Amino acid sequence: MDGILAGKLALVTGGGRGIGAAIARALAGAGARVVVCGRTKPDLDAVAREITGVAMRLDLTNRRETDEVIASVGHVDVLVNNAGIAESAALDRTTDAIWDRIFELDVTAAFRVTRALVPSMVAAKWGRVINVASNAGVSGYGYSTAYCAAKHAMVGMTRALAIDLARTGVTINALCPGWVETQMADEAVTRIAAKTGRSEDEARTQLAAMSPQHRMITPDEVAHAALMLCGEGARGIHGQTLVIDGGAVLK
Repeated sequence: MDGILAGKLALVTGGGRGIGAAIARALAGAGARVVVCGRTKPDLDAVAREITGVAMRLDLTNRRETDEVIASVGHVDVLVNNAGIAESAALDRTTDAIWDRIFELDVTAAFRVTRALVPSMVAAKWGRVINVASNAGVSGYGYSTAYCAAKHAMVGMTRALAIDLARTGVTINALCPGWVETQMADEAVTRIAAKTGRSEDEARTQLAAMSPQHRMITPDEVAHAALMLCGEGARGIHGQTLVIDGGAVLK
């Protein structure tokens, strides 16, 4: 799919590492000019140098800062709402602060950025919005009430906006990966090992075993799906949730 995004501008939130960085590389490899934004400037700078893109530090939980940065970017052809956080806690330890923190970044920020950038896509009669949700957006997991609720909300937002955008030339879809080989997975492994007394290798094996393939997904696999959605041949894929988890939700 080399060159399919030549002349297009893409914005990837949470683009400094993991899934976001992999998607940024894939879009740049297809010819797009890519802006990566997030909170960790050194990581963003490294990705931007690699893809000859632009790094913009942005705390998406700061609404005024978000409005200012997004306005400075202007028209975007491809929007990837990838930034997100995950926290686990039992119901009685899921505080209002945890709930609000997860929803602000995982759902509200994506909604606000989409609301700001989609109108110019509609005016141009072409655009791609790719929301990176999770298989937690189509299933439920223990000790993850806020995270699962937020990812379900992301999927619901995707489906609702798909109806609104159906005749505009803009498509919107949600990618729903399972456990991916990222820093987030590493942090989960560390937590599981600390709570259960297992070794980190045993904890990682436990997470991998949630998939019938007994492995975690790689960031490049998610990036492959994102790039596929940008092609003209994918214009009929709209309002969908693409689950990328090796069949974990089937268990």
